[in-house]
Amino acid sequence: MDPVSLAQPDDILTLLSEVALRGKGFTTECLMDYVLDEGFTEPIYLNAQGEDPDAFYQGHPNAWAIYQIREWKRVLTVSGGPGKERRVQLTETP
Repeated sequence: MDPVSLAQPDDILTLLSEVALRGKGFTTECLMDYVLDEGFTEPIYLNAQGEDPDAFYQGHPNAWAIYQIREWKRVLTVSGGPGKERRVQLTETP
């Protein structure tokens, strides 16, 4: 998948609603649900890149491997990739 960067909350949530993550480590059938559960109700920035055969976009495999979602000072990073166990990290920037 080509890298994507979005800066509109509605566009970000729409894209995340189409992403399912399977495989080893962190999994979810809807990445948007997880992001909302973590309190990211109005994300201001999304960067997605790489390719992961266990990540699905609109039901098709090989979606992005790394997702960085920002909401003001909080950043949620989901990282994985071929042969890697997917991890989630939540950080706050100063």
